[in-house]
Amino acid sequence: MQALTHILALMREGKWDEAHNLVQDDESSTAAWLHALLHVQEGDLEDAEYWYGKAGRHFRSRGTLSEELDALEASLRGT
Repeated sequence: MQALTHILALMREGKWDEAHNLVQDDESSTAAWLHALLHVQEGDLEDAEYWYGKAGRHFRSRGTLSEELDALEASLRGT
């Protein structure tokens, strides 16, 4: 969980490439959601949709990138 919090912090700092490199080492559904958001940020919606599926989330009913990052952060905190 701590690694995912670090990756989320990198994403919020705009260090997208570094976050992408790290998230690939985690096979959890939360990491898949993070991975999806990285692809949304880069405009690669086809890959984003794939990773949303791996995360068990619905790509077409997602919020904005900011909303998704906030929701992911809340899930990491358990709220």
